[in-house]
Amino acid sequence: MPGRVAIVTGANKGIGLAIVRGLAKVFQGDVYLTARNSERGLAAVQTLMKEDLVVHFHQLDIDEPKSIQTLRDFMKDKYGGIDVLVNNAAIAFKGNATEPFGHQAEITLKTNFWALKSTCDILFPILKPGARVVNMSSSAGFLARMGGSGAANAALKQTLGDPELKIEKLEELMHDFVASAKAGNHAEKGWPNSTYSVSKVGVSALSRIQQREFNLDSDSDYVVNHVHPGYVDTDMTSHKGPLTIDEGARSSLFAAMLPANTEVKGQYIWEDCKILDWVKG
Repeated sequence: MPGRVAIVTGANKGIGLAIVRGLAKVFQGDVYLTARNSERGLAAVQTLMKEDLVVHFHQLDIDEPKSIQTLRDFMKDKYGGIDVLVNNAAIAFKGNATEPFGHQAEITLKTNFWALKSTCDILFPILKPGARVVNMSSSAGFLARMGGSGAANAALKQTLGDPELKIEKLEELMHDFVASAKAGNHAEKGWPNSTYSVSKVGVSALSRIQQREFNLDSDSDYVVNHVHPGYVDTDMTSHKGPLTIDEGARSSLFAAMLPANTEVKGQYIWEDCKILDWVKG
């Protein structure tokens, strides 16, 4: 029988590296650290090996479907599928970024939403029964906290929080945000002035849809949750966060290691591993 395997995307540093470290200590199977840059990824593996942790490396650029397909084929051939998938890879423009807002919107959603969705679309067909999927969201992806104002903002939140939201509608909304960001009328349409926030709201909404679709197969025990890691000391926060990367990994590790037949499905998990109502707060 093929062994069990866990994969963490964007894991050569920061929270992703800490998630790999945590899984290497508790997961009964092989743990793969993936990164776009092989040199950096292999260096991260060496760092963990110095801690007497056994981890493996596979190159993965989630912005490139062929790279995802290569990983899929490798995992299918070697392990018969995937047991744990942590979608951690993401980008964020700094607060002092000078690129036009529309450009920031397009680039941010390209990786944080569309590439994550592509990763899931390609890898989900080889998930093994009982697989656990963790989608990295954020407090910025908390619908109850999504910025914006007026009736348009309220309508957006109502649509995004609809328990029957369809993937086609979510995709339409993500496209609309980028288009309106480029046109300069995103605020009029109720969107916040944060491309990162919209990308993570999209990830959380996607997670809820994915779980709802998985629920149609009652025998698979597939579980998807979306997590907030906390305000962590990483490059993305310019090292202003008070939490260590290992503290930031807690919610992801909790979601990755949920037991068989758990009731924690499609949930928004806070940094302290508590379940929060993503829509109402």
